[in-house]
Amino acid sequence: MPVLTLNDLVALETRVWNALQVGDANADAELLADDFLGVYPTGFASKADHVDQLGHGPTVERFELIDARMTVLSSDHVLLSYKASFQRPPADSSDDQSMLISSLWSWRQGRWCNTFSQDTPT
Repeated sequence: MPVLTLNDLVALETRVWNALQVGDANADAELLADDFLGVYPTGFASKADHVDQLGHGPTVERFELIDARMTVLSSDHVLLSYKASFQRPPADSSDDQSMLISSLWSWRQGRWCNTFSQDTPT
């Protein structure tokens, strides 16, 4: 299994955000584990919930990942914690949002996949 650096982990997480930004449900699904669990201000979400939100198009207009930190939990589980600053569509909306996010990535079946995410509004 490849060893992840902080930059590698941020790149994986950025791929999830990019999928949300362009509305690519397939890319989002590819990055999430089948048993993915999201813990959000709105409640719990499964992989299907996370992917299905893109059925109506992009959910993020722009985003920035800030102050990323990596915690190695084991050789095949790594936690990424960071602040996300983002804006929801439409582009003319000036309401920036931010969340503190912890995202667990696990090595499974020869690839890193997102198994858990918790978002806390700032």
